[in-house]
Amino acid sequence: MLRRSSGTPTLEEVAALAGVGRGTVSRVINNASGVKASTRRAVQRAIDELNYVPNMAARSLAGRRAGAVALVMTKTDWRLFGEPFFSEVVRAVGDALAEADVQLLLTLVRTDTERRRLVEYVRGGRVDGALLMSVRAGDRLPDMLAEAGLPTVLLGRRSGDERVSYVDADNVGGARAAVGHLAGGGRKVIAAITGPSEMYVARCRLLGYRKALEDAGLGEVSSLVAEGDFTEASGRRAMAGLIERHPEIDAVFAASDSMAAGALAALHAAGRRVPQDVAVAGFDDFELAGQTEPPLTTVRQPLEEIGRTMVRLLLEEMDRPEVAWRHVILRTRLVVRESS
Repeated sequence: MLRRSSGTPTLEEVAALAGVGRGTVSRVINNASGVKASTRRAVQRAIDELNYVPNMAARSLAGRRAGAVALVMTKTDWRLFGEPFFSEVVRAVGDALAEADVQLLLTLVRTDTERRRLVEYVRGGRVDGALLMSVRAGDRLPDMLAEAGLPTVLLGRRSGDERVSYVDADNVGGARAAVGHLAGGGRKVIAAITGPSEMYVARCRLLGYRKALEDAGLGEVSSLVAEGDFTEASGRRAMAGLIERHPEIDAVFAASDSMAAGALAALHAAGRRVPQDVAVAGFDDFELAGQTEPPLTTVRQPLEEIGRTMVRLLLEEMDRPEVAWRHVILRTRLVVRESS
């Protein structure tokens, strides 16, 4: 009878239980040819019984790769992935990986169980790296993947002292430019519709709003700030509440174009003219920004560049896992249209 060790199951234990050599187990794990079907089944039964997880680092040293990268979504509502921001970045990521002949695997991780399952999956060497989107403050998934030895790059960051590689836009500077533009146009009562407070990107854009008010010598009023969730419906609700609380509003900065489109709808429903009564600015410069009525002043994020830069950093880290984490912040640009 095989004596089980008290620690993590080893390749030798799998081989002993299956009655084969280490080399045979390795060939089965790596799906190599030249292994009889009956032997392959015996090895797989031993792997399952021992709950053995192949060592990804050892596979990497052997020069083998899965040829696939996981794009991990961490939001709980699939509808949010229909928002232009996500679809544009995913398209850019997919194009860049296809050019590098790397398969893209899309996965949704929402619970602790799903986090643990993903970590076990990547420890099995089934992917060579991970790109994470929409990670919120306090989520340990990036750290769990890094501890498992998997090259990982985030879209955005969880905090100002992020320790995993990331690609982000200049959210503070972009919001500051947009609100500064509204104030420079003579607007005095400038509201803000922010994203969820637990997301660092939302806090950065709110900080840019506050800095611009300070630059313009305008005092901040807490009730002029309303929280949304980056969707059009949340922008509509937030704007309606702002109008009710502060009918004197003469400008609003929305932290995404989708929320800005919702704000425009609420303003039209309330009989407010844009920009004559209320000027509006958004953030992102999606295609819809040029299609709203009136066309939307907004902050352009380089979405194509964001997606491609994420892939470039990940591929570099896959080739040289010993390199330092990369923190890349890309420039934004204010695009002025008829809404302000």
